Amino acid sequence: MVGMSADPWDRQRSFDDTNQLNFLLLSDPDRTIAKQFGVKRPLSLPNKRQTFVIGRDRQIVAAITSETDMTKHADEALQALRDLE
Repeated sequence: MVGMSADPWDRQRSFDDTNQLNFLLLSDPDRTIAKQFGVKRPLSLPNKRQTFVIGRDRQIVAAITSETDMTKHADEALQALRDLE
């Protein structure tokens, strides 16, 4: 599992230390990757909140979108992972 945001790496590290996520967090401060995944908003607006489940074949098998419901992201991502088995 990997998480990514436009936050600088030191802020991500602090977030991980506080929440003990135990997975890799990547920083995309110039939002290059966000643009490639179609979640970059114009100007300085925050990126769209989206979760991608990527299979071993490197294909996106699920894309979960919700700006406010983090439970939806978790539940649907877990279901997509179960469906891969």
